[in-house]
Amino acid sequence: MTPEELSSAIRAALVAAVDAGDLTADLPDVVRVERPKNRDHGDWSTNIALQLAKRAGMPPRDLATALASRLADVDGIAKVDVAGPGFLNITLDAASAGELARTIVESGTAYGTNDAEAGHVINLEYISANPTGPLHIGHTRWAALGDAMGRLLRASGAELTTEYYLNDAGTQMDNFARSVLARAKGEPTPEGGYPGEYVDTLATAVLEQRPDLLELPEGEALAVARDAAYPLQLKDIRDTLEAFGVTFDTWFSEKTLHDSGAVEQAVARLREQGHVFDDGGAVWLRTTDFTDDKDRVLIRKDGEPTYFAADAAYYLSKKDRGFDEKIYLLGADHHGYINRLKAIAAAAGDDPGHNIEVRIGQLVNLNGAKLSKRAGNIIELRDLIDWIGTDAIRYSLARYPADSPLSLDGEELRKQTNDNPVFYVQYAHARTANVARLAAEDGVRREDGFDPSLLADPTEATLLATLGDFPRVVAQAARLREPHRVARYLEDLAGRYHKWYDTCRVRPMNADEEVTDLHRTRLWLNDATRQVLANGLDLLGVSAPERM
Repeated sequence: MTPEELSSAIRAALVAAVDAGDLTADLPDVVRVERPKNRDHGDWSTNIALQLAKRAGMPPRDLATALASRLADVDGIAKVDVAGPGFLNITLDAASAGELARTIVESGTAYGTNDAEAGHVINLEYISANPTGPLHIGHTRWAALGDAMGRLLRASGAELTTEYYLNDAGTQMDNFARSVLARAKGEPTPEGGYPGEYVDTLATAVLEQRPDLLELPEGEALAVARDAAYPLQLKDIRDTLEAFGVTFDTWFSEKTLHDSGAVEQAVARLREQGHVFDDGGAVWLRTTDFTDDKDRVLIRKDGEPTYFAADAAYYLSKKDRGFDEKIYLLGADHHGYINRLKAIAAAAGDDPGHNIEVRIGQLVNLNGAKLSKRAGNIIELRDLIDWIGTDAIRYSLARYPADSPLSLDGEELRKQTNDNPVFYVQYAHARTANVARLAAEDGVRREDGFDPSLLADPTEATLLATLGDFPRVVAQAARLREPHRVARYLEDLAGRYHKWYDTCRVRPMNADEEVTDLHRTRLWLNDATRQVLANGLDLLGVSAPERM
């Protein structure tokens, strides 16, 4: 019996009680069940009697007792206990609990998906590093967490678009062009420019495209350097992210906002809303009306729009493209942006508590990492991939909340020991694959038999209970935007699988032992665990190796 089936059974019992006149109350569409903290209290627990008692005009324990008597007759339920003020603790019979193994195997990659976020239309923006240099360790945390968050939201039914915002307009692009042109001329990096061997590489490539670069007037040469080097650097960013397992649905250019007039239109729209005012020759947005600490300039005295004006236009673009919810994942130095962005949302007529969500990722310190030879003054993501590997980096970053500073040891992440969480989980998956291979050699085949009532060992009950909890963990991780919940779940599942492996045999002891339904049914459980480990790792963007 799956959690969904149990929830339906409890609701059916409530409906029967209402029909019989034993209960008068408006019933919820879904009855929530959860795992008790203490496994001695049963397989599942619900507080539905506490929720309905006031509306029903009954003491919670009386309502729970009446409900327990009805549930006791449901096929698959072995025992129902009333605990505390009115909790219901439910124990499934072995056959009902064991049936979950077949459900998981037959569901395959769909197991764990849910509709908790169905109806949510979300734009998820993350990383959004300036396209003026390589990605570095400061971008790596959101690369891992943002991608995992997107996978979780999709697995939970959200209509999601992931987006990378390219800051390809403004002073940083001018400095980028000046840096490339200086290196093409053999000159040192200009003040405020970008150092590093990658600029030399870009300069060489630009000269190959435009051999006449150095003969052009300064202004034209700068424009050529920028326009030729920018797509090359953007390709480097894309290639690095793809090597890290991260792709985006949309790459959105800030420059298009300026070129299309969207920035000026955004200021006009906000003025119509009554939140824009003129003062001292500049144009301002009255963000103090929306909890910001001071009002913000949109257009400077010289007529040039600020970055904030582009931010406003970008927010309105998301709104106009039909995204009801906009999630921004920002770096540790962007705390000041939270109130500003929420003020833009409010000024645009949106609800800052619903239409916009801003999350800050704290810094990561990676012991043993070396500065990039190519970029000079940063720890480059490309080098981290080569040194540690995508799986180890992504998993290690995913297993901690984004809002806590993090210190990791690079050499520890490279070790293939059980002290390394990613190895521990991946090894569990590889072990399930090895068990399946060896079982096949011994003639143990799932299709020849399945008797879930045989899964009666305590380690099997515990393993099944953990497997059954996976959809809830996925839904909760998506709702809270916390991929680390999946990582910690996988580590718990791996531990429970290893204990089961040490206790229960899938294969016959020797060639003389007959293959029975017990072996075959345990193979179903082994393969169900394999599927859940693979599904969970995939949600984190981590591979599930067959051999290690």
